[in-house]
Amino acid sequence: MHWGVELLFLGMGVLYLLGIFSAYQALMETRTSQGAIAWVIFLLSFPYVAVPLYWIFGRSRFVGYLKVKEAVDSEIRGRLEHLLRAVSPYRRFRGEEEHAALVAEKLADLPFTVGNRVELLINGEATFASIIEGIDAAEEYILFQFYIVHDDVLGNQMADHLIAAAQRGVKVWFLYDEIGSLDLSERYLSRLRKAGILTSSFNTRHGWRNKFQINFRNHRKVVVVDGKRCWVGGHNIGDEYLGKDPKLGFWRDTHVAIEGPAVMGAQISFVEDWFWATSQKLENLRWEPVSAQGEAAAQVIPTGPADQLDTAELMYLHAIHHAKQRLWIASPYFVPDDAVVYALQLAGLRGVDVRILIPEKSDSLPVWLAAFSYLADAGKTGVRFFRYQKGFLHEKVMLIDDQLATVGTANFDNRSFRLNFEITAIVEDRKFAAEVERMFLDDFTVSREIDPRILEQKPWWFRVGVRMARLSAPVL
Repeated sequence: MHWGVELLFLGMGVLYLLGIFSAYQALMETRTSQGAIAWVIFLLSFPYVAVPLYWIFGRSRFVGYLKVKEAVDSEIRGRLEHLLRAVSPYRRFRGEEEHAALVAEKLADLPFTVGNRVELLINGEATFASIIEGIDAAEEYILFQFYIVHDDVLGNQMADHLIAAAQRGVKVWFLYDEIGSLDLSERYLSRLRKAGILTSSFNTRHGWRNKFQINFRNHRKVVVVDGKRCWVGGHNIGDEYLGKDPKLGFWRDTHVAIEGPAVMGAQISFVEDWFWATSQKLENLRWEPVSAQGEAAAQVIPTGPADQLDTAELMYLHAIHHAKQRLWIASPYFVPDDAVVYALQLAGLRGVDVRILIPEKSDSLPVWLAAFSYLADAGKTGVRFFRYQKGFLHEKVMLIDDQLATVGTANFDNRSFRLNFEITAIVEDRKFAAEVERMFLDDFTVSREIDPRILEQKPWWFRVGVRMARLSAPVL
């Protein structure tokens, strides 16, 4: 008994010391002041609970990946320098718009290019038909990456086409996130491997420092075919993305297909992710950009927790500040930090038509509650909020004025801004922007506008829940 009591006190002392050490690390490394304060208070007040949670969920910088990214960039430095020279003829500059393109270039480390052909893919049937058509037309290689892959009807249909491509001699790499695809069966993966397809999870826990780290997720959805075409957007591989989930029903999502020099951004993103996951270099890829003779200027920007800057948030902030007449945003998860809220308020004060489209249904109660807290803040300056009624809205799309649009994987929340690996396509083209505008207008017709004062009409316990959900956002 005596020894048991001493061991108990020793364990308590160790946990308190770990709590102090972890609080120091949170203070020095957490990207946002709100997150740092929340973690420090939690770690010092309840170290028994907070310490293990912090080492699983608390870190906000993926140091290990950063080193791998540097190694990859060094490994293919010659190729990148050659690529930059090859892409330079497609670099897009145009008078007073030049500064906007330069910011995007610095965030992506790749030029904003012209000569691209883009196609807006609305909902699952159009998206998956286009991807399958691209897989079937592949001649050299396919880079295939999704956050979620299910072993269901759609998942097996996609596997059939990948296997058929491999059997005709096309090299196929298949990458998935081990948390998002937690239920992906070994039978499914074995079937791919037997066909000669190279498969791997993203493996966020790779490396001794990351053994307990499951908070970073690779949320990217990327397909690259022959270095000439790519697909980026909100869809994962699963029957629910075709509206077959009985709980969520109709699934509203958007992808974009790109053909042209901008595809190189998606390819570099996959190369870095694959090297992190497997320590293997991808050989015999096409690094000569191919013009699609299209009219669109485009760029593909990968973002993530290994970036030196908060690239995803800076990208959105730059777009918000750049808007002059219109800023329409669709996101399933809308939990921005103060910087984004202030930028939206300023846009409203400038007279910009700011509209935020979010789902009525949600697969996350805390996120759904937190969204209410932004209505009054942003609504004070004319920002309008709409809740989509037809089903579950999952697209991540933004329309700026009449010529710029983004389609990607990043949500308007702390996780996408700082914890997830994301990818976004930026397209500057009036024709494409007009298609995005029509898509938004169709969505607004099946949405209801929310009174920014709605929270005032809710009971006190609901308002407390909303406030707690917002306070938890920097930690989650």
